[in-house]
Amino acid sequence: MSLSFRPSIAVAAAAPVVLIGGWTIAASQQPPGYDPVRDTISALAAIGATDRWIMTGALAGLGASYIGTAARLRGSRPLGRLILGAGGVGTVLVAVFPQPHEGNSHAHTVAATLAFIALAVWPAFSASKEDAANGLSPLVLKCSAVILLGLVAWFALETHGSQRGLAERMAAGAESIWPLVIIAYQGRSRSHVSRIGATPMTAIRG
Repeated sequence: MSLSFRPSIAVAAAAPVVLIGGWTIAASQQPPGYDPVRDTISALAAIGATDRWIMTGALAGLGASYIGTAARLRGSRPLGRLILGAGGVGTVLVAVFPQPHEGNSHAHTVAATLAFIALAVWPAFSASKEDAANGLSPLVLKCSAVILLGLVAWFALETHGSQRGLAERMAAGAESIWPLVIIAYQGRSRSHVSRIGATPMTAIRG
């Protein structure tokens, strides 16, 4: 992979690192009653949570990673990148509008819904001729969107269930990894094409 593409990988890789690291560290600071299987990620950043700044900062960093990755996914269709960026904005808004100590925040719910749905469906709108030529077919991208939507639907069904924390972590974790997979694949494909293109010149010089 070329040195010029490594910053793009770093931006995309920040998403799962910040998200998983954030919820792990934040959960470790909570009182014994917090259960990551039952309780949501948002509860870690809610008003009144212990050291809520940890998860708040992680959510803001996560959103920034999505926005940065959308800007760097030049091998994908603009619509898919726009939807990914919208998911990043929604994630930042989740941090801006925390859940209250008791009850629910309408703004938080709207922002979280926007983020989850956008981050699930964007692959289906990102397929480009460049991706298809390199073997990343529209079918693969659409199937990935279906899987991500399925995880989001599981979380929605568990909103008042005993596994809502687990379902949310599965959905959010999968959504954070997929942009990294796409940008890494594009970087590998471009590196392969560059090596093939450089071979004849290398032979001439030899």
